[in-house]
Amino acid sequence: MALSTSSAITLNINGEKHALPVDHRTTLLDALRERLDLTGTKKGCDQGQCGACTVLIDGRRAVSCLQLAVAAEGREITTIEGVADGETLHPVQQAFLDLDGYQCGYCTPGQICSALAVIEEHAAGWPSAASADVRPEAGVPPLTPEEIRERMSGNLCRCGAYVSIVQAVARAAAAHGAASTQGFEAGAAGAAGAAGSAGTEVTA
Repeated sequence: MALSTSSAITLNINGEKHALPVDHRTTLLDALRERLDLTGTKKGCDQGQCGACTVLIDGRRAVSCLQLAVAAEGREITTIEGVADGETLHPVQQAFLDLDGYQCGYCTPGQICSALAVIEEHAAGWPSAASADVRPEAGVPPLTPEEIRERMSGNLCRCGAYVSIVQAVARAAAAHGAASTQGFEAGAAGAAGAAGSAGTEVTA
């Protein structure tokens, strides 16, 4: 007898449970967009390269185009639709809005979800490839422009709004109390602009 190629699963998304049958090959991205009408999560490259489909799974960021829906069962999934508190924007969303951290807006949901995780990862003391000292006794590295660009480098913005994205993440991190931003907003534009002029698209 042939094995079944579909299953009935329950996904916990933004605090609500959704029961649905899915083909075992269905990605979480397609389940969100095509089955549950949660279209805030965007499909970009569909290869895990651009970050447009970033969501949070158990508080950690994941590209939903590479995550099978069946593998997400029983886990806490947060999409862009679940970030705000009712009509009140999350500080990360507000910072993106105030500082024009977007242009066309297509990548923005993924950028915001990634930024949420970046702030939590940094607050927890996780180093990045840009951290000068990764020894535990060194403590949490300052959230410099270089740190934010490295930590956000998996999220591409084809419009090139990186300068404002970096500033928005810095402002939201400061509001979160994650760490000192070392007078960040005064210098972020110049540093991020220099990186952009070097033609490095993937740095955020």
